[in-house]
Amino acid sequence: MAAAASVVVAVGTATGLLTALGDDDGGAGRAGPQASRSVRLDALPVSPSPSPSSTSPPSAEPSRSASPSPTARRVTPTPSPKRTSARQEPRSTATGLYRHPDSQVLDWVRAHPGDPRQDVIASRIAGHPAAVWFTDHTPATITARVRAVTSAGAAQGRVPVLVPYAIPDRDCGGHSEGGAPGLDAYDAWIDRFAAGLGSGEVIVVLEPDSVAQSECLSADERADRFASLARAGRVMKDADPAARVYYDAGHSGWHAPAKQAAWLKQAGAASADSSDGVFSNVSNFHTTADEVAYDRAVLDSLGGPPGLGAVIDTSRNGNGAPADGEWCDPDGRSIGRAPTLTTGMGRIDAYLWVKLPGESDGCRGEPGTFTPSYAYDLAR
Repeated sequence: MAAAASVVVAVGTATGLLTALGDDDGGAGRAGPQASRSVRLDALPVSPSPSPSSTSPPSAEPSRSASPSPTARRVTPTPSPKRTSARQEPRSTATGLYRHPDSQVLDWVRAHPGDPRQDVIASRIAGHPAAVWFTDHTPATITARVRAVTSAGAAQGRVPVLVPYAIPDRDCGGHSEGGAPGLDAYDAWIDRFAAGLGSGEVIVVLEPDSVAQSECLSADERADRFASLARAGRVMKDADPAARVYYDAGHSGWHAPAKQAAWLKQAGAASADSSDGVFSNVSNFHTTADEVAYDRAVLDSLGGPPGLGAVIDTSRNGNGAPADGEWCDPDGRSIGRAPTLTTGMGRIDAYLWVKLPGESDGCRGEPGTFTPSYAYDLAR
């Protein structure tokens, strides 16, 4: 990816990968690979997921799928009737965010009770809720794997954060390459993903990098991708009206707000039928203050219903972005604000840990693997 982009390295197992966990401000531009794999669902019918250039879970990196053919697209299904109600503020009735009980960091904490770093990592990282990533194209099992997470969240009265990350030509063939073999296959995968959402509250961080990193596509390919993203939001909100779907706004060190908003509008982010707003800073380091200002500017340019808001990845932005723009496990970073659905900031719906702190970008450890030395440096 370009130096301005954050890199999310996607690495998946045959069954998939999950990510989870979050605390303060910080930031940096996307520029290199990064993997994030927090929650491991080997024991469940759910799969852990890798993250985009700066957020993917580890394991064997999925092979890159062929780019979608712009000439072979079928007509996108007719959108459902227009929703006339727009949420005025984040309207969660749940008690908080869902923390999945299985992840790389929790595995490490359980396996190393005598490690001097264990208490800090357990309390500062493992104790927080984080996103669950779905990065492998597994149509036969995706519904059950999503349902395992959403049903567990519903049983606790908590809101899961899910990250579908299987768009074709993912990461433009970079470190997180992979995804579905084409957009028709992706649309079918999304249908099955949506079938697992249930009827409870859930936050969907839809395809990190899919909009901000779309310049690598031709104009026709980009239009087809955006049509599939718009469709994805509609399908999810039709399947679960309580679902909140957010679209990729990149981050404050990348595209100008007006440019990003123009793309987001094409991808359906301005429509109440498909969108609750935008997300930013996934796997990156930019300060929360910078992201709040940027996201509000994007929303202003985007237009759409007054209820559209933004969610911000605060997992590693406690000290802001490195001055030199380093993206790969940079020194001197820190975890950011704890994940919460109550930000106290107008139009900012949540602070989330989308990237799991401690999962390497590929410099302190293998991409997407939990690296205790890196986690300890971020958490202490």
